[in-house]
Amino acid sequence: MSDRISKLLHSFESHISIPWPKAVSADERSIFLVYNKEDELKLRARVAEFEHACTKHEHPWLLLDVTTSFESWMAEQDYKETYFEDPEYLVGLYDDFTEELIAKLVTSTQEHQCENTVVALQGCGTLFGFTSVSHVVSQLAQHVAGRLVVFFPGEVTNNNYKLLDAKDGWGYHATAISATS
Repeated sequence: MSDRISKLLHSFESHISIPWPKAVSADERSIFLVYNKEDELKLRARVAEFEHACTKHEHPWLLLDVTTSFESWMAEQDYKETYFEDPEYLVGLYDDFTEELIAKLVTSTQEHQCENTVVALQGCGTLFGFTSVSHVVSQLAQHVAGRLVVFFPGEVTNNNYKLLDAKDGWGYHATAISATS
């Protein structure tokens, strides 16, 4: 178990296996699995092991993958051809994309969760440049009854999260689990 993903999985399983306190805020119910961006494909290949760690401890698993969310949203736009010709017109629509994404994620969770469910959010790196991951996570967390697990390609220092190699991060009071945790 010397590779980083195995260490992350072990730390996650240790955390997810302990009893969950009931009276906690949405921020406190959020768990960031922080990993090196270079490990993205390795992590994706092993997502089923994270699911197994949850179901083994009687926590149902619901995976939400936002990897192709921007492309899917863009394909539905009436003026997509214009946006490809002049991408600067698209920037004004990023807020629309964000709100539609959040609504879709919330809808996806509503009928398929309970207070023991782990809702896992995968593909956050693909949102970089289009929307604020912190906004998506904070809005989605309000609608998750169990735990929100965010697969996060970046780094965390003192509750300051940086996605990919972003210069600025944001403060968030979630539990951070990394290969070094």
